[in-house]
Amino acid sequence: MSSSSLRPYAPTPLRLGINIDHVATLRNARGGTAPDPLRAALVAKEAGADIITAHLREDRRHIRDTDMQRLRAECGLPLNMEMAVTDEMTRIALQLLPHAVCLVPERRLEITTEGGLDVIGQFEKIKACVGELQHAGIEVALFIGPDEAQIDAAKKTGCFAIELHTGSYADAGATQGAELKRLQTAAHYAATLGIEVHAGHGLTYDNVSPIAVITPIVELNIGHFLMGEAMFVGMHKSIHHMKHIISVAR
Repeated sequence: MSSSSLRPYAPTPLRLGINIDHVATLRNARGGTAPDPLRAALVAKEAGADIITAHLREDRRHIRDTDMQRLRAECGLPLNMEMAVTDEMTRIALQLLPHAVCLVPERRLEITTEGGLDVIGQFEKIKACVGELQHAGIEVALFIGPDEAQIDAAKKTGCFAIELHTGSYADAGATQGAELKRLQTAAHYAATLGIEVHAGHGLTYDNVSPIAVITPIVELNIGHFLMGEAMFVGMHKSIHHMKHIISVAR
């Protein structure tokens, strides 16, 4: 799709979801209960976060089932549960009933999520999962790359939203402009199909503004950078500053 065919969109407030997985990673490195992911979520809420995001992985390497239960019951912000497309995770989500679920690819050997879902290749499985979760009143997003064929497949699953994987943009170096263009085109294309558009992965103070400017994007999910920055300036300050940057960019 050419840039000349992109429809204009009026800017809307941009929601900021804070991923607290790495608080749990630090806790699990030593064992015990500290630092507490729920406490991190409450600080994020005070700092202006709109959503709390947590990935319950199959191997439970960071977030645990009890963390999800406490976040759902005690945080006071909408809970966005990232999960693989498996029977176990679907069952847990249907019991937990988070505000939203983001379906992501998951491999045991990866350090973090390395790419988007192959919605085309796993269409029937993903469509069935989307249908089951949304029938229970959970908003479902699919974490995908900025590819129009994958967006078309996502639309056919009936999902509420997509989350565009911004990792290639964040890591691009000299080709970052081209990667940004791909994200812009994909976001506008998805919006023309009536799909809500989110984005995340690898976003920092330095690279978030061009993403925040893409008007069809209504939600960003950011975690690792902000948790690292919090070690130096505190979590409240790191999140509040990110909120300020994206608000100014918008």
